[in-house]
Amino acid sequence: MRINSWIKTFFDNLYDGILIIDTEEIVKYINPAYTRITKVAYDEIVGKKLREARPGARLPNVLTTKKPIVGVLREESGIEYSVNMSPIFEESDLIGAISVVSNIDDIYRLYSDIDKYKSKVKSLENRISAIQKAKYTLDNIISVDISSVEVKNTIKKISQKDITVLIFGESGTGKELYANAIHNESNRADGPFIAVNCASFQGSLLDSELFGYEEGSFTGAKREGKMGLFEAANKGTIFLDEISEMDLEVQAKLLRTLQEGTIRRIGSVKETAIDVRVIAATNRNLEDMVREGMFRHDLFYRIAVFPLMIPPLRERKDDILPLAYNYIESFKNSLKKDIILSSEAELMLYNYNWPGNIRELKNSIEFGINMMEDNEIKYNHLPVRVQVQNSVKNAQVVQKLSDKVKETEKNEIINAIKIFGEDIEGKKRAAKALGISLATLYNKIK
Repeated sequence: MRINSWIKTFFDNLYDGILIIDTEEIVKYINPAYTRITKVAYDEIVGKKLREARPGARLPNVLTTKKPIVGVLREESGIEYSVNMSPIFEESDLIGAISVVSNIDDIYRLYSDIDKYKSKVKSLENRISAIQKAKYTLDNIISVDISSVEVKNTIKKISQKDITVLIFGESGTGKELYANAIHNESNRADGPFIAVNCASFQGSLLDSELFGYEEGSFTGAKREGKMGLFEAANKGTIFLDEISEMDLEVQAKLLRTLQEGTIRRIGSVKETAIDVRVIAATNRNLEDMVREGMFRHDLFYRIAVFPLMIPPLRERKDDILPLAYNYIESFKNSLKKDIILSSEAELMLYNYNWPGNIRELKNSIEFGINMMEDNEIKYNHLPVRVQVQNSVKNAQVVQKLSDKVKETEKNEIINAIKIFGEDIEGKKRAAKALGISLATLYNKIK
């Protein structure tokens, strides 16, 4: 057996030890790493029979069995190492055998490094999983008003049915909160929940975010390509908020994904199967957009399998104060002090029409907390817009009551005069029956 110079150079530079014998069990070669690991010098072993130089060596057995031996642990002069052995064939003829020797300490260090990397990978996986988890459940949705209670009951019914849901609601009604709850009530609760605001991306940017791209698909693309959010949401739910802002070209790709259950990355011809539930949301009238050619009618009917309407806060007034106190509770914990609402402030919150819905209510409570002087939010601590609307509303109520009083007095006076007569005696008796003086009666008649 001869070892050419190219192979020798290669073996000489390996970190693991190499020992080669021929079919006569004569050691033909060892590399520097073998000497380093086993402490056996070159002239102590090369050119000699292996069994004579290293009693107990098992490499000659490989010549007999013609089968490899893996993971043999050896100890010589207090040095531990691991040996993997294999026969060497040239075409079909056995020409020798080779041992690959690794220092046990190196192996332990390798295992230790692997464990560290595994731990880091696991930590990253847990963090990614936490990021992709839906945060909110039905218990996080405060529902006292009958209209919001009905929405929660509807969610319980549809969550287990693996259908596409389209959530309608004004800005600030908490559509993402309801999407979270649907996911957590479904059999996909252990899978990822990925929320995408379609208004945050324009055209091809949203396309690449949702469906990903292959290497070199366009200028600025990552060299290794990129996984899309649909792939990342596999076995879970993707929430497409503000779907009305989606480009028509991307709408076409989304429709295909919903129909076929596959995605195709930009720059790829390969279809990848996915299993993702889609929940979409909008604060616009999609049917009007369909009529105006701004939204695909076929996609509308595909995503609106089950439409879910979230009522605005002004239509669920019995939720206003419970929501307000919920926000107060969260601020109370951070400020470490008790916070109360005055009865006038409660009335103002209840009567306000909340065009910004729950988002505006939370903002108003935070504003009031920052304006209060002790631990009580009074009516004058609330935002001016809340105070002004309540003032106008109260003025309208007073005027209407005043008109009502005048109308009632007029009717009662006319009725009394009809009963007692229009002469002086009749008017005297009418005034007495009404509990007013004759002069007051004449003034009111005028």
